[in-house]
Amino acid sequence: MKDCGSSFHGKHLKSALDYITVLEKTQNGRLVAAVNCQVDMAFEQMKETKKKFNKLDKRQAYHIILSFKEGETSPDTVFELTEKFVKEYLGNDYEAVYAVHDNTEHPHSHIVFNSVSFRDGKKYHYKKGDWERYIQPITNRLCEEYGLSTIELEEEPGKRERTDREWNRYRDGKFIWSDMVKRDVDACILQAASFDSFLSQMENKGYEIKNAHGEGKYLAVKLPGMKRMIRLKTLGEEYGEECIRQRIQKESLSQCVSSEDVKPQIVYCRVRRYKRAKMSGLQKKYYARLYRIGKLKKKAYSVAWKYKDEIKKMHKLQEQYKFLVRHDVHSLEELVLVLDNLTDKKKEASAEKSRVYRANHKNKELYDIAEQMTELIECEHSYQNGDTFFEDEHKRYHKLESLLGDKGYSYEEVIQLKEHYHRETVRCKELETAVSKEIKVADSIRNDYVADDSRIRDGLIEKTKQIEAEHEKQPVR
Repeated sequence: MKDCGSSFHGKHLKSALDYITVLEKTQNGRLVAAVNCQVDMAFEQMKETKKKFNKLDKRQAYHIILSFKEGETSPDTVFELTEKFVKEYLGNDYEAVYAVHDNTEHPHSHIVFNSVSFRDGKKYHYKKGDWERYIQPITNRLCEEYGLSTIELEEEPGKRERTDREWNRYRDGKFIWSDMVKRDVDACILQAASFDSFLSQMENKGYEIKNAHGEGKYLAVKLPGMKRMIRLKTLGEEYGEECIRQRIQKESLSQCVSSEDVKPQIVYCRVRRYKRAKMSGLQKKYYARLYRIGKLKKKAYSVAWKYKDEIKKMHKLQEQYKFLVRHDVHSLEELVLVLDNLTDKKKEASAEKSRVYRANHKNKELYDIAEQMTELIECEHSYQNGDTFFEDEHKRYHKLESLLGDKGYSYEEVIQLKEHYHRETVRCKELETAVSKEIKVADSIRNDYVADDSRIRDGLIEKTKQIEAEHEKQPVR
């Protein structure tokens, strides 16, 4: 359960404890118990533990659910089993509340425990795979004791972590080696007449092969650019050595070609043609560079790692070409003028951002009062609902409310004011960042152009200095 912020760190924790102990689902509270704390005071005791060790923020607690098959057991048996699980897994280190819900066709138990140990203040740390390594084995053993069904741990250790890591790399747009290796293996299997032929074709594609002739347990491969060897069996069941040998016997190129005679046909379609936009000499130059880099498409897939630098260069040239079209730049002089204009815009954006910061800083006292009210707002709601325990918090809340009223604001108005300045700050930052990015691209075009033609370097530098000198004389409004 995550942190809800300084206003009420343990909001999710309190909500979870209230949910699992509801009377209607636990036989009026009979199927509720706790270890190292009292059920009625669990949230307060967990909060005191966090205060004691100064760990009020970040992860607040953890919630485990144990579920059983419909009609397999009774709520009392689940309650007894859950108690044994809590004592064995958590021991005497954490405060925990557990309860059995019998309002569904299959009984299940909920366990909510504090993230901070009341004994030494250490935080509970869950790592990927802990469920398979520690939690599930305990539940399986306890279920066997009571004659209940268990869950088989078929996944090999670490397989899920590998899958998660691959997905994260794919999501972030990084290169996935396994996809390329699988395609190459599939292609070599189709063309190979024997396993030795398969290995030879893989080597021709640039692969380094380990354990190819039974020297070790697993067949592994590596391409230049890869950090380590990759075992083929980790790519899936179809890529283990034994399975590859079987696929070589069954699969061939002839199976990929349809046996049916397909007659060629002429397909007619209407194509709307657009007139090509005219380009200036400077634009043509960068377009030509992009076109020349297009030869990347002809490179073999297996050696794509060699062209990372060229790919980066292609993206840079693409950005430069878009800049020239976007600002309608036809000459070097026009480029310098656009760069000068962008410099003005950046200064204006910086000045506007500073004005927003100064105006927002004047409201700091209002924000501080509103933040204190936010911390007390849950207590105020409880007091309004009849809970007199929060009377002191109610008095403090109304005192703060009066302070805001004296300054001409209500709590809601201050929150809206804060949100307004937050939006303005974000807008100014985005504008400044966008202009800075354009300036960076313009500088790169100018530097590349000057480097290509040394004859105009001196004249361009002198012209740039003149424009910058004139610009400094004109104050920015």
